[in-house]
Amino acid sequence: MSHPHPELGPPPSLPEGGLRVTPLGGLGEIGRNMTVFEYGGRLLIVDCGVLFPEEEQPGIDLILPDFSSIRDRLDDIEGIVLTHGHEDHIGGVPFLLREKPDIPLIGSKLTLALIEAKLQEHRIRPYTLEVAEGHRERVGPFDCEFVAVNHSIPDALAVAIRTPAGMVVHTGDFKMDQLPLDGRLTDLHAFARLSEEGIDLLLSDSTNAEVPGFVPPERDISNVLRQVFAGAGKRIIVASFASHVHRIQQILDAAHEYGRRVAFVGRSMVRNMGIARDLGYLKVPPGLVVDVKTLDDLPDHEVVLVCTGSQGEPMAALSRMANRDHQIRIVPGDTVILASSLIPGNENAVYRVINGLTRWGANVVHKGNAKVHVSGHASAGELLYFYNICRPKNLMPVHGEWRHLRANAELGALTGVPHDRIVIAEDGVVVDLVEGKAKISGKVQAGYVYVDGLSVGDVGEPALKDRKILGDEGIISVFVVVDSSTGKITGGPHIQARGSGIEDSAFGDVVPRITEVLERSAQDGVVEPHQLQQLIRRTLGKWVSDNYRRRPMILPVVVEV
Repeated sequence: MSHPHPELGPPPSLPEGGLRVTPLGGLGEIGRNMTVFEYGGRLLIVDCGVLFPEEEQPGIDLILPDFSSIRDRLDDIEGIVLTHGHEDHIGGVPFLLREKPDIPLIGSKLTLALIEAKLQEHRIRPYTLEVAEGHRERVGPFDCEFVAVNHSIPDALAVAIRTPAGMVVHTGDFKMDQLPLDGRLTDLHAFARLSEEGIDLLLSDSTNAEVPGFVPPERDISNVLRQVFAGAGKRIIVASFASHVHRIQQILDAAHEYGRRVAFVGRSMVRNMGIARDLGYLKVPPGLVVDVKTLDDLPDHEVVLVCTGSQGEPMAALSRMANRDHQIRIVPGDTVILASSLIPGNENAVYRVINGLTRWGANVVHKGNAKVHVSGHASAGELLYFYNICRPKNLMPVHGEWRHLRANAELGALTGVPHDRIVIAEDGVVVDLVEGKAKISGKVQAGYVYVDGLSVGDVGEPALKDRKILGDEGIISVFVVVDSSTGKITGGPHIQARGSGIEDSAFGDVVPRITEVLERSAQDGVVEPHQLQQLIRRTLGKWVSDNYRRRPMILPVVVEV
C-alpha cells in the first residue's frame, strides 16, 4: 500500500494521457468532501462540501476545502458533479461559485433542488444539468455515467468517469440496504457491468469500514419509532439532519398512525422538507403538518416537533432547548428522539445536550438506548461484497478518518487488490493514474479555510489559538503612560483581568516589579513602546505563571505623552 510522505513536494506536470486525482477534502476527516479530476488540461470536480467545527475552533461557523490549488484554473473547470444533497458534499458550492458563478452543477433532481435553494440565499443563479441513474453525459473530456446508490438521502448517485487514461468510479456515500424505504437499490448490476469493462481506479466510501457485517435495513426503525410513539404521553421532539428525508418520512408515518400533528422547527428543516414534499420524495397526508405557531392550541399528546441539532450544534434548536434558550420549553414527560448517528468528534457536544434535556425531565431516546438510527454507509461485509463485484485494478479509500481509510484498504487487499495498487492518501495528496497504475506524485495546499460570519479565509490558526487562550485562560490588560523622551512612567501601571480567575486586587504584588523593570529600561535608554510592551508581557507573564500556573493572554498598552 502506498501512502503519503510528509516531505512530498508539488507534483510534476501530468504525463500526457494520464489522469490526475486530487482530493481537497474528505480524507482523514468526516466532511469537506471534494475531489478534483484532471485530464488534458481540463478539470472535473466531484462534490464540494463543508466540515463542521469542533470545540477547539471557537467562533467558526463552517470549514471549507482550500480552493487555492485551482483558483487560477477556474476557467478549466468543466463542471461540479454532486453525488447527493448532504451538507458535507454540497455545502461548499456557494463559496466556490462566488469565485466563478457559471460553473455547471451536475446532479440528481433532489440534490440540485437542495443546492439551488441554498444558492438562492447567496443570490447565485447556477447553471445546472439534471441527471439520473443510467444517464451518460459528456462533460468536456470526461464521459460520466451515473449509477444509483442507496444512502440516507434519496437520489444519491455514484459516478463512473471515463477518459483515455482509464475508468474511475467514485462511489459517493453509499450502502447496500436490500429493503430500502423508497425501493431504490444500489445498482449492483450496473457496477458488475462496469467491472466487465474494467474499473481502473475505484474511490470508495470508508466511513463504516471498521464495522463488521451489514448495515441493518432502514425499515427496522419503523417498529421502534412506533413503540416510542405508543408509550409517549406528552410531546415528542425529534432531532434529525435537515436532509434525512427517509427518517422524516418514518416520523410522519408514525405521527399519522398515532393521531399526532407535526411541525418543522428551524429554517433548514422547513426549507428542505418543503422541497422534498414538492418533488414527491416526502409523502405528507393532508392536514398532518402544521405551522409551529398553532401547536399551543393542541394538547401535548397530539404534538410532534421535528428539528435540527442531533449533533449537539450549539445554535441548533435542540441545543437551545437543552439550555433553556428557545421558545419551546422542555417539560417533564416530553420525549426527545435523536434520530441520527454520532459524527466522530461530536460525542461530547451530543451527550451535553442529552444531559441538559434529561435535567428538565425529558425521556431521551437515542442510538445508545434504542434502535432509532441506522447508518447510511456500507459496513465491512458490504464493502467486501462490493469489491468482489467491482474487481478494481487500483483502489483509493475516501471519505473517512485515517482509521477508516486503513480499514477500507485492508478490505480491498482481502478481495485481491494488490497492495502496491492501493493508495492511501490524505487531503492535498496528488494521485496520478498513468498506464493503468495509480501512484502518489506530489502534494498541493489543502488546509482548512474557516468561515466566520461573513469572513471567509480571514481567520487562521493563530487567531484560533488566541481565541482558545482567551476562552481557557482569559485576558489581562496592562495600561502604562510614559514620557516619550525619557521613557519614565507618568501614569500606571493599571492592571485589569477578565476570565483569568485572578482578582484585580491581587496584582498589587506585581505592580512594583513592572515599575522597577520599566525604570531600569528608562535608565538604559529604552523608550520604544513595542520594547516596553514586551518587557511588561514577560514580567507579568512570569509572575502569573509562578503564582497561578496559568497562561492568560497579556495585552500591554504603552501610551507616550
